[in-house]
Amino acid sequence: MLYVVAEGRLVGAFAVEDEIRPESKKAVTELHELGIRVAMITGDSKAVADSVARRIGIDEVAAEVLPADKASAVQRFQSGGKTVAMVGDGVNDAPALATADVGIAIGAGTDVAIESAGIVLVRSDPRDVVSAIKLSRATYRKMIQNLVWATAYNLVAIPVAGGLFVRWGLDLPMSVGASRDESVNYHCRRERHSCFGG
Repeated sequence: MLYVVAEGRLVGAFAVEDEIRPESKKAVTELHELGIRVAMITGDSKAVADSVARRIGIDEVAAEVLPADKASAVQRFQSGGKTVAMVGDGVNDAPALATADVGIAIGAGTDVAIESAGIVLVRSDPRDVVSAIKLSRATYRKMIQNLVWATAYNLVAIPVAGGLFVRWGLDLPMSVGASRDESVNYHCRRERHSCFGG
């Protein structure tokens, strides 16, 4: 807030706020579609912060937060077992980035913010946060799929290789098992390629 004073009397007040980047609203919308609540920690006044939050759809606001208190604000969001990712770019954000479960630094930010974060975004585009979350979820799904494939294969292959069918007169040569293994590996690699485009 800027106040205009003339001859000792308050004659006006101006609320000043940063211009909202158009891609910010899109990023918040996409995060909501992923089932993620969005909060904002800012040193701005509550009136300005609430106005920004309303316009782009932010769920929770911590306003008038001093730089030294950003980490405490992250801890408040973490209460009740919530997982918190913090996105920041400045020196003042470094403690909060380190406190969050996942710290995400904007690549154009300060060195200390980048050092404090677990993820560094190359561009200063908030939509890249959405891309990072989608990539991490896809990677996790692929890890689970690979674990299931490997477990299922080994549950069958190890007993067969140990001679499970020998008592019934079926003795598979090692080359059959190796070729079957290669065919499963090929299928898994092809599946991974189609899912992620290479």
